[in-house]
Amino acid sequence: MIRILDKNFEISITKEKIQESVKALAEKLNKDYNGKCPIVVCILNGAFVFAADLVRELTFQPEIQFAKFSSYDGMQSTGEVTEILGVNENVKGRDVIIVEDIVDTGITLKSILPKFHERGAASVKIACLLQKPEKLQVDLTVDYCAMQIPNDFIVGYGLDYDGYGRNYPDIYVFRP
Repeated sequence: MIRILDKNFEISITKEKIQESVKALAEKLNKDYNGKCPIVVCILNGAFVFAADLVRELTFQPEIQFAKFSSYDGMQSTGEVTEILGVNENVKGRDVIIVEDIVDTGITLKSILPKFHERGAASVKIACLLQKPEKLQVDLTVDYCAMQIPNDFIVGYGLDYDGYGRNYPDIYVFRP
């Protein structure tokens, strides 16, 4: 059990299980992008740990970019997506892999996908560490998912509670 600010969390997914899942996901990407040079877009802040581990497992040469969008306040999604840092790289004719830590409602990804298509990307795929299928609120295809989880609030491995808890190597679930 760990405590972050005013909340208690218990271990849910071990660092060993996370690394095993990241490697399995990387193998799928390596197969699909063999000989290609896609742009990997890491969605900050949450995906930075996952993206770092993932790209080190890739056997192709990606170009790595970062973007930041906000849609959360504390433990709740606001439903509104704000772009804080966008991708300035030319994506025309390029394959793009958006790397996200977690897909829950899908609202953030659904709002940013058209930006890449409008700018002429050859393809846009989504790779995530975690997905909460029962919480999805929009029509969204997640192309590469390491793990599906229940609709619980989690922290660790880049995921946070009000900016804290990202540094844990394991993933913890909120326990009231």
